[in-house]
Amino acid sequence: MQKTVNILNKRARFDYEIIETYTAGIVLAGTEIKSIRLGKANITESFCEFSNNELFAINTYIEEYAFGNQFNHKARSERKLLLNRKELKTLARSVQAKGLTIVPLKLFTNEKGMAKLQIGLCRGKKNYDKRESLKEQDTKRDLDRIKKAY
Repeated sequence: MQKTVNILNKRARFDYEIIETYTAGIVLAGTEIKSIRLGKANITESFCEFSNNELFAINTYIEEYAFGNQFNHKARSERKLLLNRKELKTLARSVQAKGLTIVPLKLFTNEKGMAKLQIGLCRGKKNYDKRESLKEQDTKRDLDRIKKAY
């Protein structure tokens, strides 16, 4: 029984308003899955981009495997994402027409041990939106403290 790995992009929920989410598979090479299972990955600075009708995760950091040899992978490289053709077309249309972006939200392993990437179709927040979300978090935290006291 393998434990699941959840690597979150907390910055994405703060900087972007998430409209729709998709779960995509990732094409990994060699020792990348071993590093992901150890939790040695970071998706906070990454984004997704289309190239030849294919979706790629760019700037995703997966640390080199410590026990790897000369066939070890590069830490930062483009990684192809696997989605249905219909999903790819809708994402491409919405990115071109509406000016939205695709941002990785969570990197995880499923029950079969396969690495998956949850991506979100997002719209950038303005500064006042960020202040509003911070106020909401503070009030929720205060309410939780009051409820816990009683």
